[in-house]
Amino acid sequence: MDSVSDKDVRKRQVPAVTRAIGILRQLGKANEPIGVNQIARDLELVPSTCLHILRVLVDEGLVAFDPVSKRYSIDVGILPIARSAIQKNDFAKLVEQRLTDLSLKLGVTGVATQLTEPGHMVVVALSQAPLPFRLQVDLGSRFPALISATGRLHGAFNTVTEAALKRGFAKLKWEHPPTYEDWKAEIHETAEKGYAVDRGAYIGGVTVLAVPFFGHDGDMTHSLVVVGISEKVDSIGIDKVVGEMLAIRDEVAALLIGPQADAKRSGK
Repeated sequence: MDSVSDKDVRKRQVPAVTRAIGILRQLGKANEPIGVNQIARDLELVPSTCLHILRVLVDEGLVAFDPVSKRYSIDVGILPIARSAIQKNDFAKLVEQRLTDLSLKLGVTGVATQLTEPGHMVVVALSQAPLPFRLQVDLGSRFPALISATGRLHGAFNTVTEAALKRGFAKLKWEHPPTYEDWKAEIHETAEKGYAVDRGAYIGGVTVLAVPFFGHDGDMTHSLVVVGISEKVDSIGIDKVVGEMLAIRDEVAALLIGPQADAKRSGK
C-alpha cells in the first residue's frame, strides 16, 4: 500500500465536516431561525444531506430545532466551545487589560480582532469607555475581513488578489460607502503608513483606527482597533491614538512572537 505523507493527510478534504461548519456559520449569522431547504440552497447542499447533518448537530446541542416552525437556529451548546477558545487565546489574554487601560485613558472603545477563514474577522477582546456612545459589538462577533479600517489593513498587508478585492468590496455594507477607487487608494495609503483610518464611512460620525499585528510569516493575523466619535478622536489627535495603539501592539508582539518592525509590506 502506498504511504500517505503528513502533508497529504492535512490537505485531505472531509466534506461532512466542511458542510457541518458551513451550516453552523450560516445559522450563526442568521437573524432568525431558518428551514432546511433555505440552508441547503444557501450552501448548495443536497437537502437530504443537509437534514442529516442538522440532526446530528441538534443531537450534540449545537443547533436547536423548533418542531412547530420546522426551523433551525444556533443553540447554546456552542457557547462553552466559543468561551474556551477565547479564554485560551494568548493574544486575547495579553491584549485585554491593555485595551481596557487605553479605553479609560482616552475615552474610546477598544477592540482586538483575529482573522479567520473564510474571509472574516472575529472579535477576541473588547473594552468600552464609560461614555454615552457604545459600539454594538460582542466577543465572538464576526465581520467581513475587508470592512472598515481593519479591512484596509487586510487589503494592504495580506495577499488578496484584485479579483478577490472587487468581489469582497461589492458585498460590504457601509453607512457612507466609498468608491472602489477611493477604497483602493486608502489601502495603498495604509500600506505606506502602517495603520488604517476609516472616518465615517463604516459608521457615520465615527472614526475607526486600526493597527496590524503580524504573524511569523509576515501576514497580518490580528488587529487592534479603536472606535470613537470623530470629534473626540480629532480632539485627542489621530497620531497620538495610533501611537498608543502601536505601543500596545509592539509590547504584545514581543511577548508572543518577537519584534514587528520588519513586517511584510504588500506594495499594493
